[in-house]
Amino acid sequence: MVAAIVQQHDTGEVLMLGWMDDEALRRTLTSGRVTFWSRSRQEYWRKGDTSGHVQVVRSVALDCDGDALLVRVHQVGAACHTGTRTCFEAGGDLGAVVGDLPPGADDAPAAPDPDPDPEEENQ
Repeated sequence: MVAAIVQQHDTGEVLMLGWMDDEALRRTLTSGRVTFWSRSRQEYWRKGDTSGHVQVVRSVALDCDGDALLVRVHQVGAACHTGTRTCFEAGGDLGAVVGDLPPGADDAPAAPDPDPDPEEENQ
């Protein structure tokens, strides 16, 4: 089972998170529509089949560790079952402290993290 982050292809807006197994991924890659595995119902479901709020696939990418997917879609209607555009509207902001960039960090080229989190490496 892998987490599938769903993002609006043209704006970068994060819409939702769903779960895929090999079969859900195969269906997504071969049909042009996003299919998830419902952990609560224990069945496959294709986004929009009952609501009409379909997710048309634009691209699917695997992260560097092979444990998450980024599914870029054209979202028709609401992505969330609550009727909101994204699943991150209803939960709301948790009030995290906003950090400051170190001096010059925004000008620095991207480079591998020389001090990787050992927990990330073992997952």
